[in-house]
Amino acid sequence: MKVTVADCLELEAFEGAEVVAGKLATRNAVKGISVLESCDEEYMKLFTGDRTEILLTGFLGIRDDVKRQVEVLETVATAGCAALAVCFVDEGIGHIDESLVSAAEECGLPLIKMPEGIRYSQVINQVIDRVLYGDNFRNTLINNTVFHLLNFEKHSSFQSAATEAAINNDFQMVLLSEDFNPVFTVETRHKVSLAEAIRQGKEKNLEREANKVYTLIDVDGALTYWGLVNIGGEKYYMLIVDNEDSYSPGEITKLAEIIELAMGMWKYTPERDAKSEFLKALIRGNKSLAYTLQDEARISGEDIVSAFFIKDVPKETETQILSDFEKKTDLEVMRIVEEDETYGMILNMSEGEPTTEQQQDCTALFNKMKEVKGARIFHVTGINGIEGAGDAYKLIGESWNLVQNVFPYKRVFTKYELTLVNNCINIHIQSGFVKKNYMELLEPFKKAGENKGRQLLDTLETFVLDAGMNSGKTAEFMDIHANTVQYRLKKINEMLGVEVTGNRVIPGLTMALALKRLERTVS
Repeated sequence: MKVTVADCLELEAFEGAEVVAGKLATRNAVKGISVLESCDEEYMKLFTGDRTEILLTGFLGIRDDVKRQVEVLETVATAGCAALAVCFVDEGIGHIDESLVSAAEECGLPLIKMPEGIRYSQVINQVIDRVLYGDNFRNTLINNTVFHLLNFEKHSSFQSAATEAAINNDFQMVLLSEDFNPVFTVETRHKVSLAEAIRQGKEKNLEREANKVYTLIDVDGALTYWGLVNIGGEKYYMLIVDNEDSYSPGEITKLAEIIELAMGMWKYTPERDAKSEFLKALIRGNKSLAYTLQDEARISGEDIVSAFFIKDVPKETETQILSDFEKKTDLEVMRIVEEDETYGMILNMSEGEPTTEQQQDCTALFNKMKEVKGARIFHVTGINGIEGAGDAYKLIGESWNLVQNVFPYKRVFTKYELTLVNNCINIHIQSGFVKKNYMELLEPFKKAGENKGRQLLDTLETFVLDAGMNSGKTAEFMDIHANTVQYRLKKINEMLGVEVTGNRVIPGLTMALALKRLERTVS
C-alpha cells in the first residue's frame, strides 16, 4: 500500500500539526523518515536527499538565523525530500518565519509545524509502522491473497491458485533454484525483463542479504523483491515484482510468508531445475542423461560455446564479472557454485551457430577473470555439441589439478594446455615405449654433469613451457640476464644437435619437458 505525507498527517504523533506551506505536495510518497541532526554548512555539503523521506529537524544550532534556515530548506528540497517537519518550535526557533514559509511554497515542499512536546521517537515509530503495514494491509493484500491461494475448491494446484492471486493483487512472482534458474513463474505483465531481473539478482549477495525482509532491487523502474524460501529442505529464491509500486517492503515480506505457507498446505514440490541437472549430467560425463534433459532445459547442444571450471575467485567478484559479460554480449552463463569452485558453460543466445567472435568474447572473459589474485580458470572453448561438452568436462576433470604444476606461471588454462597435460598423464600411467622415447630426448642433459645439466634443463623448461620461447621473459622468470639466457640456449642447441625452436623439434621437446615436470610432481 502506498503511503503519502497526507496519510502520515493522520497519525497520532501529528495530531495538532499544521502544514504551513506546500499543501499541494502532501500527496508525496513516503517510504522512510529520518532526523536532520545538524544544519551547519559542512554537514549540509554531505547531505544526500531521498524524495520519499520525511525529515525531522529543530534547526539546531541555527535557531536565531532565519537566512540559514531558508538555505537549509532549499538544500533539502533540491536534493529530494517528501516533507520537512519542524519540531520544538516554541522551545527552539520560537516561530516559523514567513520567509521560510515562502521558500517552502516556492520549492513545492510540504513544511509542517509539529505539535508542542512531540518527541522524534514517537513520530519515527508511527511513520515506520504505517509505511511497513498500513491501515488496510491485512484487509486487502493478505486477505485477497489468502482467499485465492487457499481456494481448494476452485483450484487444482498451487500453481493455478498463485496465478490468480497475482493477477488479482497486481504482483508477479518467480521461484528460482539455488543456481538462479526459474522453476515456476507467474507473469502478469511484461514491464520488467525477467532475464535482467535475474541478472541483477545474481549481482547481489542474496544469501547474506535476504532474510526476513526481502531485498529490494530496482530493475529499470520496476520494484523487485528477493528473498530465500525453503521447500522440502531445499533452498530457493523467490522474486516478487510490485507492478505499480503499491506495497511497502513490510507488505511484500508478509505476502512472501503467505505464499510460502500456501506452498506447504498445497504440498507443492517445484519442478526439477532441468538446466542445473543438464549441466551436472555433463560434468559427471553422463551424456545420455544430458540428451534426455536438453528439451526440458531448453538448451541445444549446438548453442554451447564454452565449458569452464573456475577456482579461488570470490563469489561476488565472479558474479559481477559474469554479469558485465552477459550485458555486453549475446551470451548467457550457466553455472553451479560450490564454495570456491564454479563449474559452468556459456551459451549462444542468438540465432545461428556460435561464431568466432563469440569464442573470442569467451577468451576475453577468462583473461579478465585471471586478474583476480589467486584465480585459476580452466576452459574448453569451441565445442561440438553435447558430445564435445561432455568430453570438455572430462578433459578438465582429469587434468586441472596437474596442469597447474606443468604450467605454474599460468592462470588461464585452455584446451591446448589441458590436452597436453592429459596426454602426459596417460603416457605416465602406461609407462611404456612412448614414455621411454620422450624421456630419451632429454638424456643429453644427464651427460652434461649434474649441476650444469640441471641448469640448462631448467632454462629450457622455462623457455618452452613458461615464456612462450621468449628469451626476455625467460630471463625475467629466472631472474638472470638476457645474455645469459642466449648463451645457455646456444649451449642447449649444441648439446641436442638441433635448433630448439625448429618446427619439427618443438612438439616432441614440449611433450618431453611437460612429461618431465609431471614426473617430478607425481613421483
